[in-house]
Amino acid sequence: MNIRRSAALVGATVVIGAVCAPAAVADSASPSPKVVVPSGLYGTSDPTYDGVWRQSLSLLAQDTAGVKPAAKAVDWLTGQQCANGGFAAFRADPGKACDAKTPLDSNSTAAAVQALAALGGHDAEVGKAVTWLKSVQVKGGGWGYTPGGAADANSTSVVIGALAAAGEKVTSAQDALVKLSIPCGEDGGGAFAYQPDKKGKLAANADATAAGVLGGLGKGLAADGTKQAGKPACKGSGTPGAAQAAQNGAAYLTQALAKDHHLMSAMPGAKAQPDFGNTADAVTALAASGHPDQAAPALGWLEKNSSKWAEQSGPAAYAQLILAAHAAGADPRDFGGTDLVKSLNATGPAPATTQAGKKDEKKKEGGGISPWYIVAVAAVAGIGIGFLFSGRKKQQL
Repeated sequence: MNIRRSAALVGATVVIGAVCAPAAVADSASPSPKVVVPSGLYGTSDPTYDGVWRQSLSLLAQDTAGVKPAAKAVDWLTGQQCANGGFAAFRADPGKACDAKTPLDSNSTAAAVQALAALGGHDAEVGKAVTWLKSVQVKGGGWGYTPGGAADANSTSVVIGALAAAGEKVTSAQDALVKLSIPCGEDGGGAFAYQPDKKGKLAANADATAAGVLGGLGKGLAADGTKQAGKPACKGSGTPGAAQAAQNGAAYLTQALAKDHHLMSAMPGAKAQPDFGNTADAVTALAASGHPDQAAPALGWLEKNSSKWAEQSGPAAYAQLILAAHAAGADPRDFGGTDLVKSLNATGPAPATTQAGKKDEKKKEGGGISPWYIVAVAAVAGIGIGFLFSGRKKQQL
């Protein structure tokens, strides 16, 4: 998952590369003069398109690492919720009531649900958000990024994770999700597509597949890893059950990572480059589906190569790496020599306590972009590429 929300809303109708097909956009850019970055928000970049997403990922990652977030960070997130339960990517003036023009979206809302459910003590906010999510479910059972939009694999998967976190049934949503999985034996067999093209054809998308694996398993962005013997293989024909679709997706990701141990991404007109956010999401998906051994090479590649990317991209990037390490059983405090938890904590308000019970000093870091957000944003903007993110890339953040 991914880093999935970019200040440049780059998503695509093909997928969040997985949540981020495109590479995560660096979050070193200064915020717009019209946007004041709240003190409770992680990251210093313009939060217009990824504020709630990167905050939710940051809180989830801290929770998995045993960190108790700062109260002001949690309050900022809950303060972004509208009275009807939904969340927009960012509301500069949360004191102003939401109206019909407030751009609520399923991804921000679902990510917030997952974070608040994990932290506990926010049943009212979670309940209202779940009610809103159910109200915007499309006829076929899935979710699009915006209310009324066509369902896509990334949005449906992140909502499934939110419903599961809230203790809701996800069977019907999973049934809708598996319709976006490509049958074994076909081109891209086992993978998930972001959405069908205009002719109804499904195209394999690694970002959508990483998201789809978690959705098929009924797991969220902060999924725990499981141990399962054997290498994943694509099995069956036609439309599989959710659990098998997840295993088929794991088989596709294993093959996609086999050569270079990382996934590639390219923005329209740009040269292909390593997609760190989507690779992290793929690691999480493989470990969560019971294949940590298949995830290990990609995890090792991230440990050696992702530090500069995370530093430039900000909180969502650090969060994606922490979640990947968590799922794969690695130590996020010694990730290729980098303490990801300390680095994440430094991008926002000092947490109440860390695992060691000490407060971290705050340092200013970049805001970061999420792979899913890149995809979702692109979809909202009507940009049709091969799908968002990093990254659930994006990116991320």
